[in-house]
Amino acid sequence: MTSVENNAVPGQFTLVLHSHLPWLAHHGRWPVGEEWLYQSWASSYLPVAQVLRKLAAEGRSHLISLGITPVLAAQLDDPHCLAGMHHWLGNWRLRADEASMAGNTALGRHEHRLANAALEDFETRWRHGASPVWRELIDADAIELLGGPLSHPFQPLLDQRLRQFELAEGLADARHRWGHTPAGIWAPECGFTPGMERDYVAAGISHFMTDGPALKGDTTLGRPVWDSDVVAFGRDLQVSYRVWSPKSGYPGQPYYRDFHHYDHATGLKPARVTGKTVDGPDKAPYDPVLAGSAVGRDVVDFVETVRERLISESARIGRPALVVAAFDTELFGHWWHEGPQWLEQVLRALPEAGITVGTLADARARGYVGERVELADSSWGSGKDWRVWAGDQVNDLVELNAEVVRLALDTLDKMRVDAGTLGGSAGGLRNPVADQLLREAILAVSSDWAFMVSKDSAAGYARDRAHQHAHAVREIAASVAAGQLAKAGQLAAGWYAADGLFPALDARRLGPASEGPA
Repeated sequence: MTSVENNAVPGQFTLVLHSHLPWLAHHGRWPVGEEWLYQSWASSYLPVAQVLRKLAAEGRSHLISLGITPVLAAQLDDPHCLAGMHHWLGNWRLRADEASMAGNTALGRHEHRLANAALEDFETRWRHGASPVWRELIDADAIELLGGPLSHPFQPLLDQRLRQFELAEGLADARHRWGHTPAGIWAPECGFTPGMERDYVAAGISHFMTDGPALKGDTTLGRPVWDSDVVAFGRDLQVSYRVWSPKSGYPGQPYYRDFHHYDHATGLKPARVTGKTVDGPDKAPYDPVLAGSAVGRDVVDFVETVRERLISESARIGRPALVVAAFDTELFGHWWHEGPQWLEQVLRALPEAGITVGTLADARARGYVGERVELADSSWGSGKDWRVWAGDQVNDLVELNAEVVRLALDTLDKMRVDAGTLGGSAGGLRNPVADQLLREAILAVSSDWAFMVSKDSAAGYARDRAHQHAHAVREIAASVAAGQLAKAGQLAAGWYAADGLFPALDARRLGPASEGPA
């Protein structure tokens, strides 16, 4: 296969990227904590935004549907994180110089160029927050913005009252940052249970992402869910797994940079993959020229894969088909060093091959919608069910979440009744104790903690974080219950110093206990 035929292809291809990290600010630095944020920011968010900006400047539009979770957006706008990121980028350049002085000149020069470019980009466009960066792309119609609930909870397991609050507030947060309320969302972990479509209708959501198996593998059209007009779009695994799968994909090929092997003196990654059975010290040195050639080959392969899939699926269903490939944004650059380079080339090559590229909103507007589906309990995790977030290995976190949410809501309801300051009266005032109680509760139920435990990825850190936020809820609630309001205020202020994300969060907007469909 040496080229792609340049003739019109039926249907539409949509690339969806999901950008998400849990709240990491003020919660450790290394090996898990803010370092995770800064690595992803430098390796993925900066270069992916740069790729999209470059393509938009050429007049290209409707390139991708880009999900940015509110909790990530909060960190990319946070003054503490912005200062930390600036320091991290400067340190990256110093580490590159150290590599050169230690004799690894090729690695040092490569990293120095990357660090310099990242610093210039950050200081020019990002220094005072990421919101203007994303808003520029939204306003240029380069991307469709996908939103989501505030703290990225696994929604099927969440109390419906809090679920509705998190979704409504997440959309409001997007509006505040970007002047645009998303019509589509990436449902956290693609988690779904029947009835959530009604929450989406109430929040003004018209479409959301799910995984291919939830639609029984037939992802060639979006599907209205149950009796609503909300459309579920499914990830085409045959195409998506061509790039990244649990066992294979482009980033694991020999000439790409190896993610796992570090030079411990500088923290840089000096090797290429070389081979799946080759140990770190035996891996060959990374060569950007060889990697660049591999990118070109994989672009051709992917475009041909998409082309063949659109043609075959369109023939199978007797009408133009939709192909949706979906990935974590962090794959592009953070996990796969050459990912942004591949992304830029593939977004040029697809239309050159006669393939129509559009967003999920475009797919809905253009009628890539089929028959209704009675969407069942599902996710994009292992087994495509809920085991990652509700299995035996995380049963303690499931119970903790239920306890914390119940305590927080009961305390807020009591405060509302006792004082009338949470919306119970027309003159109700905002209460920072109530706000922080709710803020800590939503941080405790982040889906990330259960995921990290189930995947044995910094499981200790994840459990500590869940219990830390639960402790905050307990001690604030205990002070309120004891009538120690001054102490409750001091505790809330102390926790806000660490967990001050979403300063607009207002507990008065939490619906009363009687609200919501049965």
